[in-house]
Amino acid sequence: MTSGFVTARRATAAPLMPRFAPSLASMTDRVWFIGIHVLMFALLLTAGTAHATSRVKDIAGFEGVRENVLVGYGLVVGLNKTGDDLKKIGATKQSLLGMLERMGINTRDDRLETDNVAAVVVTAILPPFARQGSRVDVQVSSLGNAKSLQGGSLAVTPLMGADGEVYVVAQGQVQVGGFTAQGAGATITRGVPTAGRIPNGAIVEREIDDKIWTQKSSINVALRNPDFTTARRISDAVNAFLGTTAAIATDPGTVLVTMPEGYKGSVVDLMTNVEQLRIEPDQPAKVIIDENTGIIVIGDDVRISTVAIAQGNLTIKVTETPQVSQPAPFSEGGETVVVPRTEIEVDDGSDKRLGIVNSGVSLQELVNGLNALGIGPRDMISILQAIKASGALQAEIEVM
Repeated sequence: MTSGFVTARRATAAPLMPRFAPSLASMTDRVWFIGIHVLMFALLLTAGTAHATSRVKDIAGFEGVRENVLVGYGLVVGLNKTGDDLKKIGATKQSLLGMLERMGINTRDDRLETDNVAAVVVTAILPPFARQGSRVDVQVSSLGNAKSLQGGSLAVTPLMGADGEVYVVAQGQVQVGGFTAQGAGATITRGVPTAGRIPNGAIVEREIDDKIWTQKSSINVALRNPDFTTARRISDAVNAFLGTTAAIATDPGTVLVTMPEGYKGSVVDLMTNVEQLRIEPDQPAKVIIDENTGIIVIGDDVRISTVAIAQGNLTIKVTETPQVSQPAPFSEGGETVVVPRTEIEVDDGSDKRLGIVNSGVSLQELVNGLNALGIGPRDMISILQAIKASGALQAEIEVM
């Protein structure tokens, strides 16, 4: 019986072998196929976790590579009767007279009553390594009592830096996003019509000396949010990439990178490679509170010890709904009186319950626990401050 079973099994399986049974070569191909898919899955998991890292250029900058603030005073002309009142704004009148005199026109003895000119403050940001002839955007803001800058053009205005030198010259049509519409009985204002911008409205006339970059023997990486751990991680990443001890964290906000042998005279190459390195920035546990707007921002590393929280307020609501009582029609001696009707509601928070927040909870659990109490942002601010006062909040509270 046993041999017959085996024989029948073999007889049944023999015709199926060429169709279904894999050969040694096909088994090897399948193993490679599965291995490649496992590797791709692992790479996908690695890519998913890489989102926690940031490039050095996103969390730090290089000392010396900075923008410069420029400011100037000018006149916007061509307004449609929405400019400054020259009788009230003397600076605008004097500026207009001075501009006309520089053009060879003497109007000192004439009465200027135009209302299509507005005095403005012009600001711009000079980017690093800006060259002569390049253009930058400028912002224009009214200085007097002009109603709108829409349709106006900025006359030639030099913009100066902190050293008093002129770096750019601005001129052009002012673009205003807001507007004002006024009628006999109503006025509508949308946005800010007394401020605008001129895209590419300024030409760079003076360059900032940056030839010192070609002579640098080291560069300083300046962290935007100084932190000891983050600075150490940047220096470790730079040293691992260069294969030498070229970077050292001198303080929480600075990493000093000495020029390696292979980068002599090529600061740009070194800065390019350094800023593309990825690290995981660290941050202290902090709770940011804005008392004015009620905004609360809680960091991911915020932890609290086990506490019990209860919240309730005594609310008294008084509603007055007076009613008018009139006498019946054709009645004699009747009088119309106002009968007071007062409704008082008292909410003592009796439906509130005591909530327990366990030790070491995550940010999501903390938020869920506070939301379960049914409280708003204002009361949540008080609760967080009370938890901090009790010593149960392992984080710093910063009130803006």
